[in-house]
Amino acid sequence: MYRYSEFDTAFVAERNRQFRAQVERRLSGALTEDEFKPLRLMNGLYLQLHAYMLRVAIPYGTLSSRQMRKLAEIAERWDKGYGHFTTRQNIQFNWPKLNDVPDMLDALADVGMHAIQTSGNTIRNVTADHFAGAAADEVADPRPVAELIRQWSTDHPEFQFLPRKFKIAVSGSEEDRAVLRAHDLAVQIVEQDGEIGYRIFVGGGLGRTPMIGKVLRDFLPADDLLPYIEATVSVWNLLGRRDNKYKARIKITVHEHGIDTIRQLVEDRFGDLQPAFTGVDRTWLSGIEADFRPPAFSQRDTGSFDAAYANDPVFRAWADSNLSEHKQDGYAIAQISLKAHGATPGDATADQMRIMADIAETFGHDELRISHEQNIVLPHVHKSDLPHIHARLKSHGLATANIG
Repeated sequence: MYRYSEFDTAFVAERNRQFRAQVERRLSGALTEDEFKPLRLMNGLYLQLHAYMLRVAIPYGTLSSRQMRKLAEIAERWDKGYGHFTTRQNIQFNWPKLNDVPDMLDALADVGMHAIQTSGNTIRNVTADHFAGAAADEVADPRPVAELIRQWSTDHPEFQFLPRKFKIAVSGSEEDRAVLRAHDLAVQIVEQDGEIGYRIFVGGGLGRTPMIGKVLRDFLPADDLLPYIEATVSVWNLLGRRDNKYKARIKITVHEHGIDTIRQLVEDRFGDLQPAFTGVDRTWLSGIEADFRPPAFSQRDTGSFDAAYANDPVFRAWADSNLSEHKQDGYAIAQISLKAHGATPGDATADQMRIMADIAETFGHDELRISHEQNIVLPHVHKSDLPHIHARLKSHGLATANIG
């Protein structure tokens, strides 16, 4: 899991300090709502019908137990005791008071989190396969690539005022658990003739005009990833329509100009940009990869799992629905459904967040994931611990046997 560097910590602290001053000016009347709007959107704060809403970034859906507990604390202290996990692997707090938001952001910064670029016409939170680093069918862990893109895109000077929001997803498996073709741009890690590279998709998206992303480059050498993405976003930044927000997304640009024209424009721009990338981005990626080493897996008997599966039909139904194959023998990937019958999908109370944090810390190598299906994922769980995990989930209303 990526840990903030001294630069990251200082950067987020300064952004929070600036926003605190902007909030004070809004509350004093020195800023009108129209003047304040672009400033709050840059920090993930929306104004809804009845209250503000703060959207917090969970890059590629990865959380530690400490971070999950902090989200629970924020929900209790400054909201209504719950948070909403979204289809973009973020969390939203729907009832904060404006004067409390700077304190919420400082609390997030204490555990290496922020709300930067979770709104506005920028490159949004980079999502990834929620089974990353654990999936049996994985070519490579996509999280280091997602983190590279996150760092490159944060406060990128050219891409702060795009025609519309821009969403990127990354996957390292043949099975598309990241819904790649529903994104503005997507990166699939692939292997060709023994070489690891990327397949690039562009022009996907949902909303009122859903479209399936098209292949922009079938195989991109690993060294060329950032300049190629920058070329793609640069082309759209020039071509994208700003006269109609419903036609401003890159999917409309690709549809209007055609994928062949877009591909040629991107390749031309890529030729201009490539020489400026001198290899520092690859060095950068190598450093990031060190933060994503696999956990220390244990070798234990799975007899308790086999017995529970054979004798407990409730556990068996949950296991059949909520467990997936892990690349490590004796382990499974467990999904916690946030879609209890009659409840709002994605909502979790502060108590439930703490229970999930405790389970991850005790049984799951201190790691949780958020899926686009609005479930919480325990990516590394030994099968012998699953009966205990299921019992704890069941006692807190978290053992719904469905993941869809």
